[in-house]
Amino acid sequence: MEPQLDPQQALKQQILGLVGEYYRVAHQKPAFVPGQSRIPYAGRVYDDREMTLLADSALDFWLTSGPYADRFERRMRQFFACRDFLLVNSGSSANLLMLSTLCAPTLSANALAPLQPGDEVITPAVTFPTTVAPIVQNRLVPVFVDCEVGTYNINPQLIEDAIGPRTRAIFVPHTVGNPCDMETIGEVARRRGLWLLEDGCDALGATFDGQLAGTFGAMSSLSFYPAHHITMGEGGGVAINDFGLQKTARSLRDWGRDCWCDPGKSNTCGTRFGWQSGELPCAYDHKYIYSNIGYNLKVTDMQAAIGLAQADKIDQFVAARRLNFRCLYEGLEEWEEYLILPKIDPRANPSPFGFPITVRPGLDRARLVQWLEDARIETRLVFGGNIIRQPGFLNIEKRVHGDLRESDIIMRDTFFIGVYPGLTGEMIDYVLETFRSYFTSAAKSGPLVSLAVMG
Repeated sequence: MEPQLDPQQALKQQILGLVGEYYRVAHQKPAFVPGQSRIPYAGRVYDDREMTLLADSALDFWLTSGPYADRFERRMRQFFACRDFLLVNSGSSANLLMLSTLCAPTLSANALAPLQPGDEVITPAVTFPTTVAPIVQNRLVPVFVDCEVGTYNINPQLIEDAIGPRTRAIFVPHTVGNPCDMETIGEVARRRGLWLLEDGCDALGATFDGQLAGTFGAMSSLSFYPAHHITMGEGGGVAINDFGLQKTARSLRDWGRDCWCDPGKSNTCGTRFGWQSGELPCAYDHKYIYSNIGYNLKVTDMQAAIGLAQADKIDQFVAARRLNFRCLYEGLEEWEEYLILPKIDPRANPSPFGFPITVRPGLDRARLVQWLEDARIETRLVFGGNIIRQPGFLNIEKRVHGDLRESDIIMRDTFFIGVYPGLTGEMIDYVLETFRSYFTSAAKSGPLVSLAVMG
C-alpha cells in the first residue's frame, strides 16, 4: 500500500492539481490572426509549472524571502558558477547594489580599493537610465563613450583614451543581448587597475568566446521583469564573481546590517550578544548592528517560486530567441539597401533581447515604425538613446569623451522588434511580410530614400 498523505498535504495536492487544470482552461493563447492580433516586442512565457509553484508558495504563506528564494539563488549560482548570487527586487536595484558595494567602506579582501565620491566610471552613452543612475546616486562621475551602430554596444577601441586620472571603473551593458567585446574591455580593465561591472539584464545565456556574459566582471546584474529572458514579475539579481564582495553586497541588500542570520533565524554566529561595534554599548544585539548604509532590496518568496520554474526553461528560451533572431535576419537581408542589420562579433553568441534595426540615411524611422505599429507589430527604441540628451540627465555631473556621433545616430534612426519565445513562426512570417509590403507598396506613395541622400 502507498503511504497516505496527511489531510493537510492531501488538500494541498488537490489545490495544486486544480491550479494546473485552471491554467489549461484559462491561460490558453488565442489563435494568431494576421493584422488583428498584436505581436508584442516581449512578454511572459509560462505554463502551469509557474502557477503551481506560485500557489504552493502562497499556501505556505512565507511572504518574505524564504525557501524558494534560497533555491533560486542556488540555481543561479550554479548557472553562472559564481561565488555568490543575490536575488533583489529589480534589475535596476541590482545595478544600484553593485555600484553601492564598490563604494562601501566595508569592502575588503580585494586588490582594488573602494570608490570615492568624484571617482569616474566609464559607461556607454546609449544605455538604460538605471545603468547610469546608480553612478550618479553614489556621487560618482559617469564618463560617456560612444557606441557602435550595428552592435549598439560601447566602442571598445575608445575606452583606453577615455581613461582619466580619476577613472576607477568600467560599467558596460550587453545591449539588447549582444555581448560586448569582453576580451578588449577586460584587458584594459586589468592593465589599468579598474573595476569591471557588467549590466547583463538583456543578455542571460549569451556568451563571448565561449564564456557566459556576466562572468567577466567583478559583478553582473540581471533583470527578471516580464520583458526579460526569465521573469518573476518584478525582480533582479547580482552575480558576484570576485572574492571579498559577497558580505558587503549582502549587507547592503539587507538594510546594511552586520548580521548574516537568515530571515527568521537568530544567533547563527553563536555570539549574538557578544559583539561590540562602532560606539554601541558592549553586547548590543548583533541582529541590530548596521555596518553599512543599506537598503531593503529583497523579493517575496512567491516571486522566487515563479523564478525557479522559469530557470528550468533558460536553455529553451535562449534557443527560441536565437531562432527567431536568425529568421528575422535572413528575412530582412533583402532590404539591406534601406536597413542596417545587427552586427555580431564572430566570438559572440548573443542571447537576443530584441532585433535592432537602424534605417539608412534618408529613410524615415518614424514612418517605418508607424507602418509596423499600424500592422499591430510592437516596436521599441533602444532604451534611452543617447542618455545625455534625456531631460533627467542634462544637468548631471559628467564627462563626455568624443562627439558621441554614432550614439546620436542610434537615438535618431534605430528601433527594435521582438524575438521573445512567445513568437511563433506564423508571427515571424507576418512581420517579414509587413516589411516587404512597406518597401514595395509604401514606395508607391513616394521615394523611401531621398534622392539627394542617395546621390
